[in-house]
Amino acid sequence: MALTVIGSGLGRTGTKSLQTALNMLGVGPCHHMVEVFAHPESMALWIAAGEGRPDWDAIFADYGAAVDYPSAAYWRELAAHYPDAKIIHTVRDPDAWFDSTQATIFAPQGPVSRALAEPSSPLAAFFRSFTGRFGADLHDRAAMTGYFRRHTDEVLAAIPPERVLVYEAGQGWGPLCGFLNLPTPEAPYPSENSRAEFIARVASMRPAEA
Repeated sequence: MALTVIGSGLGRTGTKSLQTALNMLGVGPCHHMVEVFAHPESMALWIAAGEGRPDWDAIFADYGAAVDYPSAAYWRELAAHYPDAKIIHTVRDPDAWFDSTQATIFAPQGPVSRALAEPSSPLAAFFRSFTGRFGADLHDRAAMTGYFRRHTDEVLAAIPPERVLVYEAGQGWGPLCGFLNLPTPEAPYPSENSRAEFIARVASMRPAEA
């Protein structure tokens, strides 16, 4: 199965809602970070991709679309490998994005930071495969918001305008369905994985304190 939609937007830009939306529109199954944790055997393939040995067709064998990390880190390679795929670039205010990452995916005591503190673990190798470009700047507002803006600039410079949609979740179905030439569902556009929901889910996964 070849990808028909590639999400180039970084995590915490409405990617979980977009995953659900794309599944509702019938262009999935859509890959998202949650799929990696549902299928941990795929981490080895992502680690290999981070080392320059990607097997995209194996990674996405069961998927028709991909959004969020780790896919977003490889948007350029995926756009070239699947030349007929459309690109959806999710965005939000850079400072709001940074604040969200620091409370969720990149929280100082969160799962990514804890894994990276154990550099020899497979989980650390997986997270490094797509966070390595941040270097030591993971918690630096100026550096990270600068990266966020450059990332958008690079996507828009590299992808022909007719192939890319810059999208914010609050825009609802209209721009998305228009871009994909699909009918608008009767159901509301999904709203998932809020900051509170993310924090609660991570807390439920932690072992009980002694």
